[in-house]
Amino acid sequence: PLPTFPGPREEIIYVPCIYRNTGKSQPDFLATVDVDPKSPSYSQVIHRLPMPNVGDELHHSGWNSCSSCFGDTTKQRNRLVLPSLISSRVYVVDVGTDPRAPRLFKVVEPQDVFWKCGLGYLHTSHCLGSGDVMISALGDPAGNGKGGFVLLDGETFEVKGTWERGQETPPLGYDFWYQPRHNVLISTEWAVPKCLGYGFDPRDLKKGRYGRRLNVWDWDSHRYVQAIDVGEDSAPLEIRFLHDPDAAEGFVGCTLSSAIHRFYKTERGDWAAEKVIQVPSKKVEGWLLPEMP
Repeated sequence: PLPTFPGPREEIIYVPCIYRNTGKSQPDFLATVDVDPKSPSYSQVIHRLPMPNVGDELHHSGWNSCSSCFGDTTKQRNRLVLPSLISSRVYVVDVGTDPRAPRLFKVVEPQDVFWKCGLGYLHTSHCLGSGDVMISALGDPAGNGKGGFVLLDGETFEVKGTWERGQETPPLGYDFWYQPRHNVLISTEWAVPKCLGYGFDPRDLKKGRYGRRLNVWDWDSHRYVQAIDVGEDSAPLEIRFLHDPDAAEGFVGCTLSSAIHRFYKTERGDWAAEKVIQVPSKKVEGWLLPEMP
């Protein structure tokens, strides 16, 4: 929300660093970077926190408290939530005790996610106004595509179950953003996990293995209500509403189609999308295709 913008400038940032597919059998780590221009260690990594396992592939981290809690002295951003795309683990990091040298607070093992939620291949973490933390999934434990969301208790970080209700779910998942003032959550689609886990393969195109939809959920009932098609093999990824929480619109970037779409609420009360930017592909040599999105 806009009132959070005048907050103080960050002096440190946390960056997930990934070793998977580098040829090095080392755990991913969380780097603490000094971003205070007045500091003698400005722009340097000042601490590394290695994870206890190899091959996790850390992804989109999130906080235990939302930005809308800014100024609320009863809330603290003292836990950083790190989902793992390949292992389906969740690492919760204590960044409150010593912000410049974070330490591991809790590990949610994949078995808990598999058995309690029937989901796997975790991606994006967002805090909720309820105090819980929600993480999007790309598929089921076997690596088939399935869009869904894992709920963690915001204090203990125990797996509570899934956020979604009802039998209908999207065929794929990836990122999400929600806007309670418009009773909506919209999620996106990347690809079938057991396909993308081995890298991009052009033979997977035209087979429904890459995403093409924005998936609309009713925020109150937690039910899947609408799909918006943005094109075959477009792979819509990061999605964001405008910062103004009254605005019923936002943007999503599509990696394979190199397009950006504006999504918006219609006069009928449902949702639609229109392409607003098209980036031309680049002719390349030595890649999997003659042109790169």
